Amino acid sequence: MPINIYSIRYSPPCRAVLMTAKQLNIDLNVKTVDLSQGQHLAEDYLKMNPAHTVPTIDDDGFILWESRAIMQYLCNRYAPDSPLYPTEPKKRALVDRWLNYDLSVFSALRESLLPKFMGSEMSEENKTKFNDTIKLLDQLIGNNKYVTGSGLTIADLSLLATTSLLIIFDMDLSPYPNFKTWLTGLSEELPYYDEINKFENEDIMGFMAKMTAFFLEKMNKSQ
Repeated sequence: MPINIYSIRYSPPCRAVLMTAKQLNIDLNVKTVDLSQGQHLAEDYLKMNPAHTVPTIDDDGFILWESRAIMQYLCNRYAPDSPLYPTEPKKRALVDRWLNYDLSVFSALRESLLPKFMGSEMSEENKTKFNDTIKLLDQLIGNNKYVTGSGLTIADLSLLATTSLLIIFDMDLSPYPNFKTWLTGLSEELPYYDEINKFENEDIMGFMAKMTAFFLEKMNKSQ
């Protein structure tokens, strides 16, 4: 019986889970949640996930949300010996560190790239935040093909989903050769990358426009 995943197309956390499932050959039944229609606030969804976030999975009645927890669960439950989430304590600790660090990367990029999502130019403050974030990633990755240096893990998949928008928006990554090599290398290596992560920036801007309209309407109704 396939696992149900409640997801949206453009969400990096959702795409990280989808890539993990692909890598582990786990069958997922994707149920799209239209945030612009408020489906994440529907009574049935809130019963399942009071935080009304995506992704959420339903594995035969077991409900779990938060992408990194889902990725860890899929590995532990369905592929406990997979190197995608190593069992050796020190190797796993490195993966967990990157998963947690990716939270700050996701937050920084979401904030700094927001103008691009809306079809505008980045401010100098946005550019500084973006460059500082990628500069540190470049230093941390170094010459490693994978972030932990010991093979593909869910840390790579999570960070790849977070940073894949930089390819879509054609950001200049030439000052960060280590990061650029890692990003382009993984995007070319993984056979499912395009299926999950490739779309046009116009699609994202259209989605963001719908989301903005939804929140404005919600705010107007509350006044």
